[in-house]
Amino acid sequence: MTPIFDEIREYDTKELIEYLQTEELMLNEKHFEIIRKAEITGEDFLIITEEELRNVGFSVGPAERLADFAKECIVRKRQKFSSIKSLRDVLIDYDIDSDKISKIPSFKPQTHEIQDNDEYFQDCINNILIRIKNYGTLCPFANEKIRREYVSTILHTALRIAEANTNSTFKMAVEFEVDGKRYYGPTDYAIIGSKSENLICITEDKIDKSFQEGFAQNIRQLESSHDVNKKKRKRNDENEDFDYLYGIVTSEWYFLLHNPGQISLSNLTPFIIEYPQKAWNKESNEYGILCKNVKKVLSIIVGLLVDKVTDTEPEAKRMRVEQFRSNGD
Repeated sequence: MTPIFDEIREYDTKELIEYLQTEELMLNEKHFEIIRKAEITGEDFLIITEEELRNVGFSVGPAERLADFAKECIVRKRQKFSSIKSLRDVLIDYDIDSDKISKIPSFKPQTHEIQDNDEYFQDCINNILIRIKNYGTLCPFANEKIRREYVSTILHTALRIAEANTNSTFKMAVEFEVDGKRYYGPTDYAIIGSKSENLICITEDKIDKSFQEGFAQNIRQLESSHDVNKKKRKRNDENEDFDYLYGIVTSEWYFLLHNPGQISLSNLTPFIIEYPQKAWNKESNEYGILCKNVKKVLSIIVGLLVDKVTDTEPEAKRMRVEQFRSNGD
């Protein structure tokens, strides 16, 4: 991916040279040595003039090319998540030339068995039934605010079950701001572990007619979350060079596994939860189906959370992610 203004601005001299070496600017090692000796950083480069480049040793041609290129880099600004519409444009960064989610490689998520008598599960079903009683059957294109009431109920339940089965605590943030190098803006939900810098997963609630847009935005949110986590690890002097995050597209409950440069999808067939009016009757077939589907989604979300708080070294994490992906093939 082509770096933008905010990313280039953070480059040190070595990173700037490495980047310029990838561009067709007709520069050679002599020019890079000038940059190295002058200790020009990314922030310096973005405001440098042709005259300043010539003063440190560049001849007319290279100085003009570099100054013009610096001006081009200045206009590469960050985008809001909400401005991202094309799934194809996102997937092309992962060598997937398609706008179909079926082309995303698969992975098999770790799951956690949910017992019928689990108190949190029972509370979740009862809360859903109350909403069904109040709102009636939830249609596919229902008001997004109403949909979020069901989604948040399931997410809160998953957090409590995960806490009961680990030594970790979890928090959920709504409209959580993620400030990445290339993209920024609020996410619908973010789940955060015991260490506030460890973002567990980002969820994107999109109605069915725009679910591809939801996928595109969720992937960009995950990329930006990696930027945030990496920055905070560096600030805390943590030596971790591999990490991965989970994303959730909640229109029909899809799950994503992301580490920088790689994206995987848990299932091509979504885990659909329907909320019919008849489910209010606990003797009905609709009630049984509702419980079954909610339990399935909860088992995956809790499994993702439990996996993410497993305390392992970067190489062990890498091997675990590779195993998830190999099991999905």
